[in-house]
Amino acid sequence: MKTSAIVYCENEFGKLDGKVANGLVRHSGKYKIVGIIDSAKSGLDAGEYLDGIKNEIPIFQNFNKAIEILDSVPKYFIYGIAPLAPLLNNEEKKVIYTAIKSGMHIVNGLPEFLSDDPVCIELANKYNVSIFDVRKPPSKENLHNFTGQIRDVQTPVITVFGTDCAVGKRTTALKLVEALKKIGLNAIFITTGQTGILQGSKYGIAIDVLSSGFANGEVENAVLEAIKEQPDIIVVEGQGALSHPAFTSSSATLKGAMPKAIVLQHPPKRRNRCDFPDILMPTLESEIKMLETFTGSKVIAITKI
Repeated sequence: MKTSAIVYCENEFGKLDGKVANGLVRHSGKYKIVGIIDSAKSGLDAGEYLDGIKNEIPIFQNFNKAIEILDSVPKYFIYGIAPLAPLLNNEEKKVIYTAIKSGMHIVNGLPEFLSDDPVCIELANKYNVSIFDVRKPPSKENLHNFTGQIRDVQTPVITVFGTDCAVGKRTTALKLVEALKKIGLNAIFITTGQTGILQGSKYGIAIDVLSSGFANGEVENAVLEAIKEQPDIIVVEGQGALSHPAFTSSSATLKGAMPKAIVLQHPPKRRNRCDFPDILMPTLESEIKMLETFTGSKVIAITKI
């Protein structure tokens, strides 16, 4: 059974930086989401606010109000914001400390690791709870170097890429896997980010916190592990955009997965890069040309949000 969780997303639910919470409201194979914390949307239904379809996940004013209204204290507290600046402010830390004191396990998707925070460590020990930093890399002896075995994989591998970050790549990838399963294919999803891990993906790792020496190898290893299930097709979540100057995880995903084909996600109304208002969006034509030149594969479909 899924374990109960509440997701903190103050002032960001439904926005680009709220993509972790947004993703968990749309799909969660691991947790039963019992509420969202965002005072700006308090009293609304999370599904109705996000997609126009009620899902009975309430949005609460604050943590204390949520605990007061819910039948029981959720087992997990998930930090559901993915900001460009990956550091918690003092108010957010206070909410997390309160959650620990309430006996809740903490799930954190930031590259600021709470398991290294002295106050969190002390409180976790005192209240017998665990802290899960989902983007904290494994120890180096447990990481994988690129081997080249991906070149021998015969199973079709598709990556869902984008012209920018936060354009819906993961959601499209999950919808694609769902559609393929409905027609009888054994399709497997591989995540490359923290939200996919939180949603319960069996394969993958958050690669943006890995050194360049291991990022390609971890993507390759995820595909090689998935192959053991003898799937008909594998769908790999892309990261960022290959043309985006701020991110390198895009190239690692493509090099590690060596896709046979690419689906490209594009927000046609977006004029500037997400979180980088001075950088213009690329054209579809330029992104397709770059992807196909870089990989030697074809962009077979365009999706949009």
